[in-house]
Amino acid sequence: MSKEQVSVSELLLSLDSSELQEAEQVRATVNEQLSSDRGGAVLLSLVEYYLVSSSSQAVVLLSSVRESHHKPLLEKLNESVNRPGTRLAALTLLGLLIHKQPPWVHHISRSPLLLSLLRCLKTDGDVVVLITSVLVLITLLPMIPQAGKQHIYDFFDVFGRLASWSYRNPGHVPVVHLVHLHAAVYSLFHRLYGMFPCNFISYLRLHYSMKENLDTFQEVVKVSTDQN
Repeated sequence: MSKEQVSVSELLLSLDSSELQEAEQVRATVNEQLSSDRGGAVLLSLVEYYLVSSSSQAVVLLSSVRESHHKPLLEKLNESVNRPGTRLAALTLLGLLIHKQPPWVHHISRSPLLLSLLRCLKTDGDVVVLITSVLVLITLLPMIPQAGKQHIYDFFDVFGRLASWSYRNPGHVPVVHLVHLHAAVYSLFHRLYGMFPCNFISYLRLHYSMKENLDTFQEVVKVSTDQN
């Protein structure tokens, strides 16, 4: 590890210091280093620091990353989403960052990170990961409308899987988590209907005309349409 990386790691230990003056000085120093961080070492250290600390100050600094530095950030987030041990923390960080609408957010539509997010939603069995992932997708979709051209049916497949999953509860998860998942599925329904009305209605008609999906339609989808 280089001297620069060591110094950054040491700095980050004081990023959330209770001494306000010290914390402010550290934030200013790290922010300055981020601006000249050509190799991405500071940025990567900051992401790693968030993954182990859930630091709100790390989120503030990462949300100010310039658009020219988006590539190493998205690559690091993608790597972290694909590691089971850091997946939930990385998805949480992604959600916090996109809520701040950084200037680089549109690059996600052409990034492997979007594919990894969709893969989580299609295959993961951890309900907290699913809830976090779908909330990220709901927030992200209006920011990357161009992704609909390539991934529209991936978005619909995610809805179909989560609607069925939340109804059948294959993981036998606690009721409190199911309530949150139901609410997220309801929000995803409205997001997809609002952005892709004709395509989404066609998908619903086709998918829920199948006998094996009728119970999910009655319990989940029809409820969403009745409340629309």
